[in-house]
Amino acid sequence: MAVEKIIYTAHATATGGRDGHATSSNGALNVKLGVPKEMGGAGDAGGAVTNPEQLFAAGYSACFIGAMKFVAGQAKIAIPADAKIDGAVGIGQIPNGFGIEVALSISLPGMDRAAAQDLINKAHI
Repeated sequence: MAVEKIIYTAHATATGGRDGHATSSNGALNVKLGVPKEMGGAGDAGGAVTNPEQLFAAGYSACFIGAMKFVAGQAKIAIPADAKIDGAVGIGQIPNGFGIEVALSISLPGMDRAAAQDLINKAHI
């Protein structure tokens, strides 16, 4: 599905690849990148570095909560204030390189399960 009208475009710059640095155009994001141990790197250096998969998991989780809030607003229903999403982004080999898979564990405490699933399904669209 094509986007009808772009209302915001984010800009970020990465240098050095997985052992590099990433910044956002406004400077709010300014992180050192490192290769996870599982991929042959040094790991997170005690929390001093992040990696693209962590950034993607955080961003996608936040965006999906935003989508749920949008759908809930249209339906005039409230989502729990303590709603949260645990995003998991896996990377692994595919025949021609690497691929990713994403799983979202969505918590909507106190919300009816059927209503929550309907909200999730609509937000996914």
